[in-house]
Amino acid sequence: MTGTAYVGVSGWRYPRWRGDFYPRGLVQRRELAYVAERLPSVELNGSFYSLQRPSSYQRWRSDVPDDFVFAVKGSRYVTHMLRLHGVGTALANFFASGVLALGPALGPFLWQLPERVEFDRADLDGFLAQLPRTTGEALALARRHDERLEGRAWLEIDADVPLCHALEPRAQSFADPRAADVLRAHDVALVQADTAGRWPAFDAVTAHHAYIRLHGSRELYASGYAADELDAWAARIRGLLDGSPDGIPRDVYVYFDNDARGRAPYDAVELAARLR
Repeated sequence: MTGTAYVGVSGWRYPRWRGDFYPRGLVQRRELAYVAERLPSVELNGSFYSLQRPSSYQRWRSDVPDDFVFAVKGSRYVTHMLRLHGVGTALANFFASGVLALGPALGPFLWQLPERVEFDRADLDGFLAQLPRTTGEALALARRHDERLEGRAWLEIDADVPLCHALEPRAQSFADPRAADVLRAHDVALVQADTAGRWPAFDAVTAHHAYIRLHGSRELYASGYAADELDAWAARIRGLLDGSPDGIPRDVYVYFDNDARGRAPYDAVELAARLR
């Protein structure tokens, strides 16, 4: 048995890609479909900056094949402003905003912490305990939204299916083995991130799925990956797919975020080809 690798890019609306990765003349509304013809997944990052609308999620779902998967980046209001405290209503609003409209294309949720959020066992455990583990739980949570979502909430699901989550901390204190223990207890993946040395790299395997973010190996958000670097990541991912760390095969979600100079889609295509 082996897991499935979902390799993609973080976002797709980048002017630098136009006339480069995207052919000249490709209309903007076709960009997601163009990516989906070449890669099996995309990380939605607009959801990090603001609550999107159900109509946007519905449109994105209609632009991709049936087997395409969206990872969804959790709201920075939860992670960066509230810093995981008192997040009940914020989580309800996030899950009511339309993410459930992705239906069977809905993949993992990414929760990225700022560097100033240090590891605190009680805080982390309390936050992870509030995350829904199925679409049914997410729907129940979404129904608790406040007045800001009145008239624009999406409160439907096609089926009650499992959900998974990943956490990307940026404080060195998350190297504490107790952090990995908390994540394992909640089956939440600790993100393996390459940040050109800007933030600490964690490699503990903490869930039945794995999540990797590649921000650039030499220059944050900008540098591309050389062939030998892609080979090394492919080897690491194969190990996660076949369960080499602990005998548990797992799905692996991998997203390139080195988009400043347009390298992300090319590197993603090259890595995906290595894993076929």
